[in-house]
Amino acid sequence: MEWYEALALLLGSIIGLMAIGMPVALAFLAANIVGAWVFMGGERGISALLNNGLGSLTSFALVPIPLFLLMGEIFFHTGLGARMFNAIDRLMGKLPGRLSYVTVLGGTGFSTLSGSSMGSTALLGSLMVPEMSARGYKKHMSIGPILGTGGLAIIIPPSALAVLLATLARIDVGALLIAGIIPGLILASFYIATIWVQTRIDPTAAPAYEVEHMPLGQKLLLLARDVIPMLSVMVIIVAMMVGGIVTPSEAAAFGALGVLILAVVFRCLTWEAIKKSVVGAMRVTLMAYLIVFGSATFSQLLAFSGASRGLINWATGFELAPIAMLCVMFAVLLLLGMFMEQISMMLLTVPIFFPLAQTLGFDLIWFGLIMLLALEISFTTPPFGLLLFVMKGVAPPETTMRDIYVSAFPFMGCSLLLVVLLVMYPQLALWLPGL
Repeated sequence: MEWYEALALLLGSIIGLMAIGMPVALAFLAANIVGAWVFMGGERGISALLNNGLGSLTSFALVPIPLFLLMGEIFFHTGLGARMFNAIDRLMGKLPGRLSYVTVLGGTGFSTLSGSSMGSTALLGSLMVPEMSARGYKKHMSIGPILGTGGLAIIIPPSALAVLLATLARIDVGALLIAGIIPGLILASFYIATIWVQTRIDPTAAPAYEVEHMPLGQKLLLLARDVIPMLSVMVIIVAMMVGGIVTPSEAAAFGALGVLILAVVFRCLTWEAIKKSVVGAMRVTLMAYLIVFGSATFSQLLAFSGASRGLINWATGFELAPIAMLCVMFAVLLLLGMFMEQISMMLLTVPIFFPLAQTLGFDLIWFGLIMLLALEISFTTPPFGLLLFVMKGVAPPETTMRDIYVSAFPFMGCSLLLVVLLVMYPQLALWLPGL
């Protein structure tokens, strides 16, 4: 069987099963079993494939995923996140568009810890959009920052999605997490600058309103009590990883322990919160482990059938410049994002894109960061980006899809500008890991 026939069989089986409504992980598992039967000698091949797939689940690199997820779930269900949100809101006083800034800062904390852009968008959309609408904010000032926070959250550690991508691609988890720090800060500054420019161009987009005056001493107390403790958990675990004191797995354990201690100190840790947090983290972890299992076996089948080598030879045979091939892969991710969620896209593209990137001479940590940004931008790509429809579902009834498209464009532009900067200056991503 030719390589393109093998690739068509494997991908066609997966897409066909997904089209009839089968869950992504199960679709990959079923297609892998069919592929093992065809390419690896029937029952013996299936047995070998399953053994290899189970071996991939014993990787120590997978440990941060459930711990980071548990950290985020506790942060949310105990009310620590809402406490930080409210404090940042009060500290900003009469700053024009301050609720938009609060959305970027607080929303990044939520979605970074949870690792779910869709969940974060649904939460912030239902929480912040009605509040900003009641204050007279125009739609692009309330919807845009919420759609934008996902791009920031996916690259600033701790990011469960970055851990999963690094595990699937078999690259250094810690290096990929650390690589996102400087680009993440740059993207945050782009978002803040975008909000500032929008309020300058149209002051009525975020009307000022009277807020309770707070003396400096009360502001410092609020900052020390409700903001710094929450942020310190993230800062400390990132600093320990950058300093090489702990591994990503140990950092995730310290993070989960830190949030638990804060919940005890603030007397908001209840059995109900623990139960919801554990169940929520377990649900996503099981899905992630099924994804890892499917990806590992899929990668082996692509290699065993000759599809991956044939695809790489075919792609490099066009003699396109590496940057042109990078643009093609980026465009494929944007297109897939209109129809699939991020983990499914990773499962489908990582076994193909990373070997191709290595052949083209790309640094795989740098390429992983580019891919993370592509995955997030694709979620807000009109007309079918999934986050756009999530936002439509939680926004006020009078909100149109056109309103959501217009709101998303400036923040998509910020992420695309960051991608351009990373292509021009790769050291923005590679300097910290190189230390």
